[in-house]
Amino acid sequence: MSKKITIKANDFFELLKLKGESMWDIFAQLIDGEEKEITFVDDKAEYLFHYVLPTTVEKMKEDQILFSKEYADKLSGIN
Repeated sequence: MSKKITIKANDFFELLKLKGESMWDIFAQLIDGEEKEITFVDDKAEYLFHYVLPTTVEKMKEDQILFSKEYADKLSGIN
């Protein structure tokens, strides 16, 4: 069973801006061999999205590349 972590998205991304770190930097620090389900919520604690943090940094880096590609594709669809 994976460990569950809930994060308030606005606070999290504001903190990242202040620290000059990326979401992936923080995720890498959380990797300890145990799978974790990270759920992002809004200020009203309503579900926004989730990410299952893998057990290795290598797998996370694969996810990061896939995420970046999907995000770029979504942005290109908007323009």
